Amino acid sequence: MDAAPPPVTGPRLAVVPAPDPGAADDADVGRAFAAGEEWALAEAYERWAPLVHGVSMRALADRPDAEDATQQVFVRAWRGRETFDASRGSLVGWLVGIARHVCADTWHQRARQSRQADAAREVVGATTAPAHEAPEHVVERLAVLDAMAALDQPARGIVELAFFHDLTHTQISASTGIPLGTVKSHIRRSLLRLRDSMEVGRATAP
Repeated sequence: MDAAPPPVTGPRLAVVPAPDPGAADDADVGRAFAAGEEWALAEAYERWAPLVHGVSMRALADRPDAEDATQQVFVRAWRGRETFDASRGSLVGWLVGIARHVCADTWHQRARQSRQADAAREVVGATTAPAHEAPEHVVERLAVLDAMAALDQPARGIVELAFFHDLTHTQISASTGIPLGTVKSHIRRSLLRLRDSMEVGRATAP
C-alpha cells in the first residue's frame, strides 16, 4: 500500500475579513485609497462626492458640467492615487484640489470651444448663404456639412474631438478608450471621405 502523503507544515494563508467601510475613519480611507483598495474608492465617493460636486457647481455654474467634473475628479484621483501622501494632508483636501484643477480645465476648454465655434462660423457661415455668395461656395459648404453628418460613429465623434475640441490622437485614445491606431485610421478615412465629398461638390457646382 502506498504511504500517506506527509502533512503540510508550511504557513497557511489567513482569511482576512472584508473591512467595514462605515467603521473606518477618514484617515483609514485615505491610506486604503492610496494603497489601491477598491472599497476605499467607493467609500471616498460616498463621503465626499457631494462636496466635490458643490465645489464644481460653484465654479462652473452648470449642473451637467459639475456632474462631469465630479466624475473626472474621482477618476483622476484613482489613477494618480500613488501620488497621494496622507502625511501631507487629508484625502478630502486632495480631492478638492483636484476639483479646482478640473474646473480650471473646463473653463479653458469652454474658451477654446468658443474660439473654435467663432472660427467655424466665419469659415462655414450659415447654412443659408447670402444672396451675393457664389453658388459654388454654397455647394462646397453643404458638401462638408453633409459629409460630416453622414460619418458613422465613432468616426464622427473622433473627428469632432480632433478638429472642434483640439485634442491630439493620443488624448482622443485616452478619453474614448479606442486604441491609438484605430483613432488614426478613423481620422484618415474620414478626411478622405470629406475630401471626396468636396470634389463631388465642386464637380456638380453650376
